[in-house]
Amino acid sequence: MAATDSVQDLHLVNLVKSFGDFVAVDDLTLTIPAGSFFALLGPSGCGKTTTLRMVAGLEDPTGGQILLGSTDITNEKSYKRHVNTVFQSYALFPHLDIFENVAFGLRRRRIKDVTGPVTQMLDLVELGPMARRKPAQLSGGQQQRVAVARALINQPGVLLLDEPLGALDLKLRRQMQIELKRIQTEVGTTFVHVTHDQEEAMTMADTVAVMNRGRIEQMGPPVEIYELPRTAFVANFLGQSNTVEGSVAGKSGDDLVVSAYGASFTLPSARSTRTDGAILVGVRPEKLAIVASGAAVPDRHNRVTGKVTDASFTGVSTQYLVMTSWGDEWMVFEQNRSADILRPGDEVIVHWAPEHTFGLDVPAAA
Repeated sequence: MAATDSVQDLHLVNLVKSFGDFVAVDDLTLTIPAGSFFALLGPSGCGKTTTLRMVAGLEDPTGGQILLGSTDITNEKSYKRHVNTVFQSYALFPHLDIFENVAFGLRRRRIKDVTGPVTQMLDLVELGPMARRKPAQLSGGQQQRVAVARALINQPGVLLLDEPLGALDLKLRRQMQIELKRIQTEVGTTFVHVTHDQEEAMTMADTVAVMNRGRIEQMGPPVEIYELPRTAFVANFLGQSNTVEGSVAGKSGDDLVVSAYGASFTLPSARSTRTDGAILVGVRPEKLAIVASGAAVPDRHNRVTGKVTDASFTGVSTQYLVMTSWGDEWMVFEQNRSADILRPGDEVIVHWAPEHTFGLDVPAAA
């Protein structure tokens, strides 16, 4: 099934939603390109679901506009919008079989010959042989695919997915991440996916927008915002980060030199939002190497001394917690290349290449 000509960019322009004195969505402006898989990622209460509900027509904006292509749909009734929604609960009709669940939208529009389109859609979600089963006879993942098929058969310009995998177990959730991305690629419809699950967002989306307190903190391809977060919130919400507050002591070519707790750290100026004054230096746990105290470390590497407080063998890696000399606990993910595992109480050096370091503004005190 190819993308329809009706797939257009979705524009949110200065969108605001207030509930009394509480501002859930705060002057949100963004464009979601036609045919993309877009994720709104953030913690509970950040405004992502409220944004989705405004696009769906289930919530009225306090201010701003919603446009699909050049058409203003801000005040359009939900059933008149070229938008469909898939909810976490699936909302399938239990008394109808799978074929009739998917055909429901077509029959409602008085389309007489539904067999071809429904069969094509069930084949797309790989449920053709189960057409005459009832929802209760399907697994959670299969029910989710039925819900997607029922929404897509109406050929919406945008498909909204509200925490669609939240009710599934971990293994099934990962399978469905791959399935949803495959389906989106095949149909070419714009998918807007709301989730608090960072892995879900990064696995499926072309673009991720990280929301916090009704605003977008950072938006871009998953690799870009993971490797180069621009705020402390993004660094800690999207994955895990080790950070230390210091001050810029000077420059060395294209690098910044940062002083913190008597140690010196180097990072590329291009990987920092600050070039002077107070700065938050950060590095991801998997970028770190850990060795016993006294072992050789590459000369150019940044380094932190400390003591192992916990070591957890996970198969693929060993995850260490290290208490630094200044009293913060850092996390290290060390790939298992040998059977040697450091133990709690061991004195260690944690080190990493400067190009894996990022610099951020120090967040204001709450």
